[in-house]
Amino acid sequence: MMPGPEMQNIRRALKDWYAVHKRDLPWRNTRDPYVIWLSEIILQQTRVDQGMPYFMNFLKHFPDVHALARAPHDRIKKLWEGLGYYRRAENLHKTAKIVVNQHDGKFPGTYKELLKLPGIGPYTAAAIASFAYDEPVAVTDGNVYRVLSRIFHIDTAINSSAGKKLFARVAGEFLDRSNPALHNQSIMEFGALQCVPKNPGCENCPVKNYCAAYANDAVERLPVKIPRKASRKRFFYYLISMTPRGVAVRKRQNNDIWHGLYEFPGFESAGPLSEREVMDKFRKKFHIRSGTLRHVQTVKHQLTHQDLQLNFWLTGSVVQDGRYFDYDSLQKMAFPVVLRRILDDMINIPNFDT
Repeated sequence: MMPGPEMQNIRRALKDWYAVHKRDLPWRNTRDPYVIWLSEIILQQTRVDQGMPYFMNFLKHFPDVHALARAPHDRIKKLWEGLGYYRRAENLHKTAKIVVNQHDGKFPGTYKELLKLPGIGPYTAAAIASFAYDEPVAVTDGNVYRVLSRIFHIDTAINSSAGKKLFARVAGEFLDRSNPALHNQSIMEFGALQCVPKNPGCENCPVKNYCAAYANDAVERLPVKIPRKASRKRFFYYLISMTPRGVAVRKRQNNDIWHGLYEFPGFESAGPLSEREVMDKFRKKFHIRSGTLRHVQTVKHQLTHQDLQLNFWLTGSVVQDGRYFDYDSLQKMAFPVVLRRILDDMINIPNFDT
């Protein structure tokens, strides 16, 4: 770490930069832990421009934790539709209920107590504790990792066990304990807007004279990250049964992707199947004639660490799997965004002829 005076100069430079360049975001204009928590959960793995409409919509429908806790779970999932990482929505509802039922509607006021709530890890707990309660704890998200790795020229991988411990220690030592909220906001925003992953604005950087990576021409090489393993490949075969009764759907109940969301009847295979193999499988599984089946689309969809191939078949036959709903009802139900797009496309096929 740098000597004390230099550390103070860097902190001051970051705060001065933040005062000029910070974005006007609604969750920065409050000390309400509910609003801060809601924004942090929505923005996990999500860009601000993508998450902002969801944040505003959730706050409109659920202005406080009591409203969120008593909301029907399917309503929360529907409002979350398209945002991805649906486990966040599950934990959002669980935490709201715990805060209301066990804490009288008040969020715990310390980092350690916040960590006990579902979906709140070290970063989110530090953000809430420092922004809402001024607890002197340092946030460590991807932006902070990047800024610290460059200023102090740390080449330990940020996604290694050793790296996480090292960066947590460095962030804690670098923290301005007299004003943790402003410090954390400054360094996070600096990483988001100035010290970006590619082509950062080093020439106009207010801390370049203190930046070890800049001095050693190592900015583009930092932070170091261990390459992730190859994505898992999965193959899904869905049967869209469209009849005068409506469209057949079912809710995913297994502990897997899209838990609690609706999907079409179907199956997953270990590898790609031929059309004949798919028709035979559908015929045996759903007891329908092969002649009523039509392959309509194959879509590739990427999730974190998973590459999905989704194959969609259409039939006018009734299947005994799931329940039938009309289109108005389906519009109110939560689907994975890729299935929602297919449903919207299929519903426009007039008078499907079996």
